[in-house]
This record gives sequence, structure tokens and C-alpha cells, in this order.
Amino acid sequence: MESNQQRPKTNGALLAALVLMTGLAGVTSYLYFDKKGVAETQEVTIAERVEELSNTRVKLDSISTALDAKIAEVQKLGGDVTELQNVKAKLEADKASLARGAKLSRSAIASYEGKIREYMAYLAEKDTLIANLQREKEVLVADNSTLNTENTTLKTRRQQLEDTVALVATQNQELATKVTRASALKAQNVKVYAVNSRGKVKEDDEYKAKRIDKIKLTYALLDNPLTAEEPKDVFVRVLDPDGAVVSDMANGSGTFSAGGDEMVYTVKQTVNYDRNGKSVELLYSRGTQYRPGKYTVELYSEGFKIGAGEFAVR
Repeated sequence: MESNQQRPKTNGALLAALVLMTGLAGVTSYLYFDKKGVAETQEVTIAERVEELSNTRVKLDSISTALDAKIAEVQKLGGDVTELQNVKAKLEADKASLARGAKLSRSAIASYEGKIREYMAYLAEKDTLIANLQREKEVLVADNSTLNTENTTLKTRRQQLEDTVALVATQNQELATKVTRASALKAQNVKVYAVNSRGKVKEDDEYKAKRIDKIKLTYALLDNPLTAEEPKDVFVRVLDPDGAVVSDMANGSGTFSAGGDEMVYTVKQTVNYDRNGKSVELLYSRGTQYRPGKYTVELYSEGFKIGAGEFAVR
């Protein structure tokens, strides 16, 4: 009887131990799988944050590149880039802060997303500014082109006016020269006679040098209605056989202008001109003997050659 009473007690203990072990095994299994699930969840969360950080860095780098392009474009258009450069410096500071925060929380990463949206909005605003600057530049280029065209037109007109003025001045000068030339005296019948020491005048084709004490020049001034009736200076040039001017500054010779040149004259005579075909005479004493050869006599008045004659000495 005693033995049968002990067997039920033993079986009950075994059953209790079995139940306890089964419960412990279940709890252990639950804890294992729960811990594994937490670890897997943590791995997924870390991977997501790494990806979010990487995406944030890429977006900030892209904004930095866009800012550099905007700065270069605004500088090219002549705009002020101070504000853009300040924003770029702030962006670089955010990039550096992000690089240092390798274990940023989700909320910290989300704050960078907010900054990115602000930067993107700023870039869009600057796109509008750049578009306005481009339009202003186009207007300025068009205005400058118009001004250049107008300036070129004005220069062309000015040059045309200057050319016209120069042409008119030239024509006036030519006309004045023609009028002056037309109004100049005209001498004809220019003759040269030899006068000996006794005052005898001889007309010949050739004179002996020793018989020439003076030469007598005669000519007639033609009637010219364009010439003013007033005293006229007539410059006489006697050219020797070599073409040199016979002159003596102590004996009345000097210089005058004709045709833009300074010329030496032998003797000067003042004639009271009138329009009656005035006859003129002139005596010239050289003081030295004439050497053999052919001599030429030229007459000038008011800058023009008005007549010429010649004589020969043997």
C-alpha cells in the first residue's frame, strides 16, 4: 500500500517539472525571437538613416553646384553676387555640419530637408532675378546698338558735311583764284632798249655790252574791267644768261611772293593803273657791265606773272 501511494507522488513531480521546462523553453524561445526582431528592426532603421544622409548630402552638393552657376551667371550679367556668396558660405557650413553628424537622428535629418527646401526656393527666386538681368542686358545691348548706329550715322553725316564744307571752300578758293587771276594786270608789247651813257636810246636785236649804261623797259597795261583802278606794284625780274636774277639789294632789289613762292626781284615800280590801256616806262641802271648772252625780263603784279620780254648782249 505504501509503495502504491509513493508512485502517484513521483509522477506528479515529473509532470510538474516537465511543465516547468516546457514553459521555460517557450519563454526562452520568445525572448530569442523578440531580440532577433529588434535587431533586424534596428538594422533596417540604420540603413534607412544612412540612405537619408547620403541623399541629403547629394541634394546639398547639387544645390552648391547650382549656386556656383548662378554666381557665375550674375557676375557675367554685371549683377551683385554678395548675397549669393553669403548663401553659398552658409550652405558649405551646413554641408560640413552634416559630414560631422554621422549618427544624426531622424528629426535632425528632417531639419536638413527643411533647409534644402529653403535653398531650392532661393534658387528659384534667383532664377527670376537672372531672367530679369538677362532682359535688362538685352535691352541695354539693343539700346547700345541703336546708339552705335545713331553715332555712326551722325559721324557719317558730319563727315559728309565736312567734305561738303571742304569742297565748297576749295571751290570758293578756286573761284577766288580765278577771279583774282582774271582781275590781274596784263602787260603786252614788252620791249627792252639800251641806253648809253649820253642818254641815247637804241633799239636793236642785240646790244654791245660796253654801250649799255641803262636799260629802258616799256610795256602797256591792257584794259581789264575786273581790275581796280588803283596804284599797282609791278616787280621786274631781269634774268641773266644762266637764269640768275640780276639784283642788288642796295640798288632797289628785294623779294616778293608769287604762286606761293618767295622770289627775288631786280627792281620794283608802282603804277597808277587806269582802264585806258596805260603805257609804262622804266629805266634801270645796273651799275656793272652786262656779260654777253640772252637776258629775259619778267613782270609780276599781285602774285601773278603779267608779261615778259627779252634782249641780247654781245
